[in-house]
Amino acid sequence: MCPNELTTYTRGDLVISSPDQAVVLKLATLAIAAEPAITASGIPAIGEYWPGEGGVNGGLFPGGDKPYYLIVAAGADAEASHEWGGYGEDLGGSKSPWDGQANTAHLASSNREHDHPAAQFCATFERDGHKDFYLMARREASFLEITVPAVFTQSYHWTSSQRSA
Repeated sequence: MCPNELTTYTRGDLVISSPDQAVVLKLATLAIAAEPAITASGIPAIGEYWPGEGGVNGGLFPGGDKPYYLIVAAGADAEASHEWGGYGEDLGGSKSPWDGQANTAHLASSNREHDHPAAQFCATFERDGHKDFYLMARREASFLEITVPAVFTQSYHWTSSQRSA
């Protein structure tokens, strides 16, 4: 993080801003829980399996343009050891800290076979009829580490946000 760089979450009249991204994500999570945007009873609690969605409810993520639910495909079939790939390449289309879906699409569409194995694994993963899984972006990962820490069994995880070549 650059000095004087702030992470900001805005929802209606609520504005949370801090140089500590983890603090902003935690407070935003609490704000979302305090004022649920969706009142339908069919949404499972955070950390519970969401039938028909292919994974665990990771919570309502603030997102870029609008909030959306993150689904974590937990379980043996969703866990794998893959290289990130593309070493030595600076990829302009995979630098979003928020949009893991766009990052993954860019990485998985590489012209060279096996260039980005982790992203390709996520892009081809299927469960409960869903084929829209992707390698989470950096800020999605930070959010999920707060909301559903129990689903992360390893001490590190790849994200789709490229930081350097």
